[in-house]
Amino acid sequence: MLKSHLYSATAVSVLGLVAASVLPAAAQDNAAKIPPLMEQINKGNWLPQQEAESLVDQFYYQNAVQAYVLTIPILNTIGMKDGSEAAFGAGYNVLPVWKERMDSRTWVPTPNADVIYSMSYLDLKKDGPLVVAAPPNVIGMFTDFYQRTLTDVGAIGPDRARGGLYLLLPPDYDGEVPKGYFAFKSPTYNVFLFFRTIMAKGENGPDPAPAAANAERTRVYPLWSPEKDVKPMQFPDASGKRVNMMYPTGSTYWTKLKAFVDYEPVASIDPVTRGVLASIGIVKGQPFEPTDKQNAALQKAIETAPKMILASRQLGRPDKRNLYYTDRQYENIWAGGTAEWMQDSYLDVLQRASYFQFAYSSAPAMVMRTLDAGSKYPFTARDADGNFLNGSNGYKLHLPPNPPAALFWAVTAYNVTDGSMPETKQLLPSINGFYKVKTNDDGSVDLYFGATKPAEAPDSNWIQTVEGRDFIAAVRLYGTGSAFFDQTWKPDDVVKLK
Repeated sequence: MLKSHLYSATAVSVLGLVAASVLPAAAQDNAAKIPPLMEQINKGNWLPQQEAESLVDQFYYQNAVQAYVLTIPILNTIGMKDGSEAAFGAGYNVLPVWKERMDSRTWVPTPNADVIYSMSYLDLKKDGPLVVAAPPNVIGMFTDFYQRTLTDVGAIGPDRARGGLYLLLPPDYDGEVPKGYFAFKSPTYNVFLFFRTIMAKGENGPDPAPAAANAERTRVYPLWSPEKDVKPMQFPDASGKRVNMMYPTGSTYWTKLKAFVDYEPVASIDPVTRGVLASIGIVKGQPFEPTDKQNAALQKAIETAPKMILASRQLGRPDKRNLYYTDRQYENIWAGGTAEWMQDSYLDVLQRASYFQFAYSSAPAMVMRTLDAGSKYPFTARDADGNFLNGSNGYKLHLPPNPPAALFWAVTAYNVTDGSMPETKQLLPSINGFYKVKTNDDGSVDLYFGATKPAEAPDSNWIQTVEGRDFIAAVRLYGTGSAFFDQTWKPDDVVKLK
């Protein structure tokens, strides 16, 4: 019996060998082939342990970089809130006003030295629906803390520069909405109030007093509070004070972001961004406890991501959508998109991050082509030869006659990296149409830049820069006219002096 079994097994084995030997060569080759991804990744096997761990660490770092790019608008606002409240106090009734204009001692991205600023930070979770009585002739907006505009205020807003009552509702509000208000529901509990009031033309330059007085007509109060329970308004003067309102540059970036995620409703951040945040351990209601290795990656991301954004600004867009003109260096920071950073078919995430690295607040009034009511901000980082502007050199900027600005025009110098003002003896690195600037016979104006005053520059026409530091020159046109939009008026390129 055993002999019979051995014989049978041997026969089967031989038959198998014979069968294999007669298979076509192509069939044998196909048996050795594997799908392309298996071929690419370790012949279809798991990765070596060390390589797998290294790639997961790299993936965590890359997600941290993406988290920074996606959330810088939030931290930009949180930085302003923290700096303001540390200096001037918190509460719906506290509205700091830069009554003598904002100068270079206030560290904030691209501040405007040529209007009177009023800025505060409202908490609809703490105080419930809030009413803001806006004065007439305000140029302003309300945004959520992702810097998505709730509404313009002023000529482009629903009050049409007449002033009015704005009702700000929390994201989860489902109660009565009384009539008579301009009512807006915010996606975030935190809301940013940003008002600008226009200075009068004084005898020797702009007079800020009327604009500051107009700003102090603002009133903020809870919707359901009787008058006797409403806190009286406070208008601390923020001018002339050292205030750091910049976003974090260290590990607090992540801890402040985590606190924001925990405080705000889930729907305030889109699911894709929440997924990126979850990949680095930031999830609403869950502990954020990165390991030592993850903390190192987070620190590396907070150092590298800003450089990546700056590099993209430096090298420019391949599609050139950011250029205002075909024959000038001036840029449009929205790159032809909307105030919400939408291009024709996509959300322009990198352009948004570039903006919030050195600016804040985006509103339709800044983007729409509204005649004699909105505002435009063409800026340049380069001279007429395409070289970066540097404070060690002297430059001239020629503005043709009749700038299309129904309210006023201004030119300001800014630091390249974060949009703060270069701090020099001038303190106000800006010139506007309210000054007694020297004009040419045809009504045009020549303005000058340099760490020291160029020999041909009148004192009234010189903006001081910092030796050895790159800078940006920005032209502001408030109440922009049609000559800007059809490009029959455009500023000359900045020219380096010999």
